[in-house]
Amino acid sequence: MIAAAAIGVFLVAYAFIATERIDRVAAALGGVAAMTLLGLVDADSAFFDHDTGVDWNVVFLLFGMMVIVGVLKQTGLFEYLALWAARASRGRPARLMALLMVVTAAASALLDNVTTVLLVAPVTLSVCARLGLPTTPYLVTLVFASNVGGTATLIGDPPNIIIASRAGLSFNDFLVHTLPVTVVIVAVLVVLCRFLYRRELRVEPTVATPEDLDPATAIRDPRRLAVCLVVLALVMVAFGLHTVLHLDPSIVAMMGAGAMVLLTRTTSEEFLEEVEWGTLVFFMALFVLVGGLVQVGVIGAIGEAAASALGDRPLLASTTLLFGSAVVGGFVDNIPYTAATVPIVQDLVAASGDTSSGNPLWWAFALGADLGGNTTAVAAGANVVVLGIAHSAGRPITFWEFTKKGLVVTFVSLTVAWLYVWLRYFVF
Repeated sequence: MIAAAAIGVFLVAYAFIATERIDRVAAALGGVAAMTLLGLVDADSAFFDHDTGVDWNVVFLLFGMMVIVGVLKQTGLFEYLALWAARASRGRPARLMALLMVVTAAASALLDNVTTVLLVAPVTLSVCARLGLPTTPYLVTLVFASNVGGTATLIGDPPNIIIASRAGLSFNDFLVHTLPVTVVIVAVLVVLCRFLYRRELRVEPTVATPEDLDPATAIRDPRRLAVCLVVLALVMVAFGLHTVLHLDPSIVAMMGAGAMVLLTRTTSEEFLEEVEWGTLVFFMALFVLVGGLVQVGVIGAIGEAAASALGDRPLLASTTLLFGSAVVGGFVDNIPYTAATVPIVQDLVAASGDTSSGNPLWWAFALGADLGGNTTAVAAGANVVVLGIAHSAGRPITFWEFTKKGLVVTFVSLTVAWLYVWLRYFVF
């Protein structure tokens, strides 16, 4: 009876999160409140239990990176990169799109993709307005590039952070297993998007010439920028060496954030303004919601059933996780989907007998959850953010306008990802 009640609470909360009928943070917190009334959640299980509580490594890794981005934003670096892409394109729409996509994908690998689009999308709108170009193709492809680029690293996409924490995967594990295929998919994506928007890209700039866009004017404080870039480089090195240094990624992010704030003398008002408090609370509530299902044995039962059906067929299990994650994640936000599914994948991995970082199940799961974020307008946080920015700017992008391109992009991306998983883990 308690198990059925826990499932009911979770499904109702998940439905509200997926449909966005009410604010997703309110929906998640409401679910936590209901589970508390059922006696499934208390202070110990919510805040201190490793299996059923908040994963503080994920929360503080996100917080640290948000602070780092908040300080970087003050320097004008992101505006500089967008203006540089506009100028380097020499006014050619297709080249501008390709450069913006590459810049966005690279930034999303180093920072989280939601933060990247928050910074790059407004500048892209400004560049398009000054060059007299249609905004929709550039904003939509910016989202595609961000979701794909975030696949490359542990810190690039929230699902990766959740998976890494639960699976014990390192920053270098993602560089070894997901970076190679991400580079290939980004290259394919640039060509594909040029084809998908071939008509829109025939438009020539009419308002200003690329020479009118001077990237140097975007840099507000060169000294602060230099300090930030040095600290960011050290943070990336520390991420790569965190297993040698015996420092969790969350500690590295917090140390980097502290150093950047201290050395640049940024005020608390400046960097805390950029912290997405709602996102952090949403993550915490999700962990507690899933923990309630773990508490009553629901997740364990699903994991055992999946292990029994797929445990001795690793290629089928990997294929199911890759495409299944993309399909489900295409209609609901991939963050709650990942949080709910990662314990089940843990059971599958345990049943396979291979608990190493090279188990294809983890990488098929990560690729499916990340790449599925391009399927529909509500599949990932970056999508919702950019469509909101476009609407506020008077350049609305409809759900179907995004989705009809997103379905093609996701299918092609998943095909490349499946070939990669098959070749790397089952052929060679």
